[in-house]
Amino acid sequence: MFLFGSALLEVSARKTLNRLHQTHGVPALAAARAVPAVSAALDQHAAAIRDILEMGVENSAAVPGSVLLAGYARGLLEHSGRAALAAPRDPHEWCAADWLQLRLAGVCQLAFART
Repeated sequence: MFLFGSALLEVSARKTLNRLHQTHGVPALAAARAVPAVSAALDQHAAAIRDILEMGVENSAAVPGSVLLAGYARGLLEHSGRAALAAPRDPHEWCAADWLQLRLAGVCQLAFART
C-alpha cells in the first residue's frame, strides 16, 4: 500500500518530470526522429531504467511510476553532483551526448510514453 500523502508525491514527481521533459525529453525526441542511432540509444536507456525500477526496487508495483521515475532522475543528478544538466539542442549533438544526458532522456521517454 502506498503511504498517505501519495498525491503530493505524485504532484512533485510530475513537476520534476515535466521540467526534465522540457530540458531533455523534447530535444532528445527531436534528435531521435532525425538520427536513428539516437533513437536506438534512447530505447536502450529506457529499457534499462524500466528493468532497474521493476526488478531492482522492492515493492515497485505499489509505487506510482511517476514517483519512481522522478526519484531515479533526482538520484542520478544527486550522484553526479549537479543540480541541473544542460542537454544538447541540435539533434546531431545528441550523437555525442554523455551517458547521463541519455539516461535522463530515457526517463522522459518512459514517463511520457505512459501518458
